[in-house]
Amino acid sequence: MNQIIRVVGEYFFLISLIVVAWYFLWARRRTQWSLLWQILAGGVVAVLLADLAGHLYYDPRPFVSGHLAPLIAHAADNGFPSDHALLCSFLGFTMLLYSRRAGVFLLAVAVLVGWARVAARIHHPQDVVASFALAALSVAIAHLVARLWSRRSHALT
Repeated sequence: MNQIIRVVGEYFFLISLIVVAWYFLWARRRTQWSLLWQILAGGVVAVLLADLAGHLYYDPRPFVSGHLAPLIAHAADNGFPSDHALLCSFLGFTMLLYSRRAGVFLLAVAVLVGWARVAARIHHPQDVVASFALAALSVAIAHLVARLWSRRSHALT
């Protein structure tokens, strides 16, 4: 079981990247531009929100606070929020805007990654939950900005 936790916790984020890349490559040009905008703008917002959250709340990793051996080697730094869960859930929420099936699949991958990182003793559950919330918020902000920009540009023409 420990090997499964290690593989899921360390490498399953690659599934998210591959699915998004595959979708991008097969999408129409207009969808590609929209997806690229959503990923870049939402990604910047997600990183900024995660950085702010990490400065506002310090959560020692479970292997540090509980004096446990982690299943995945990691620095003994702030575990809040989980970067892996943030990336996977961000891509999942983003893909929900384009493909319900892909988005739900990627959110399931994100749940697995978050579970594995908690099971590996490198994150607390609140680190993962916060990552999901920050990812959803960043996708919503980028989507709102894109819609407002689109309305404004249409109104000017």
